[in-house]
Amino acid sequence: MSNEYSRERALALLEEWTKGESLRKHGLAVSVCTEAYGVMEAARLGLGGDEAREFVGMYASAGLLHDMDYERHPSLEEHPFVGVASLRELGWDERVLHAILAHADYSGVGRDSHLDRALFACDELAGFLTACALVKPTKSVMDVEVKGVLKKMKDKAFARAVKREDITDGAALLGLSVEEHVGNCLGAMQARAAELGLEGSAPAI
Repeated sequence: MSNEYSRERALALLEEWTKGESLRKHGLAVSVCTEAYGVMEAARLGLGGDEAREFVGMYASAGLLHDMDYERHPSLEEHPFVGVASLRELGWDERVLHAILAHADYSGVGRDSHLDRALFACDELAGFLTACALVKPTKSVMDVEVKGVLKKMKDKAFARAVKREDITDGAALLGLSVEEHVGNCLGAMQARAAELGLEGSAPAI
């Protein structure tokens, strides 16, 4: 399955299951960040051509699909298990399903693969970076800087729903400093700001 095809299929499923714009945008942001780690890992493994595209497509799809059932099935008993069961029936790669299960602490599924760790690491951070962008006068992720993100992480009142320990633990799982992890994900989101609706606009004078 090509990167383009799997990603399009995943996006269609996200839109089918999720009607709320903020949750859709969250899926997109997590996908962009997770995909960036897929690109890095594919390069590290020496993958090329179709093999690399398929590999990266797994990362992009896992990001898009990780919360696809959350709107309909937000309880701990159902999310992400209902979504994974549906994806399994549709024939999705078990590696993607494993990563979606592993992103939930309570699932009992270990973060064994690089994909598992990348999805977990990007989930809360993508949401935090979005929050950092939306408080800018321009509402643009282009105006977000790593040092500002690290400072806001220490402000418990800012984006209080975001679990800071998931960001720090996720970075550690990837063998990165928090600063490196923030920089990687911020760069990925800035590169696709328009797609994420975070290109912003000039502030009113």
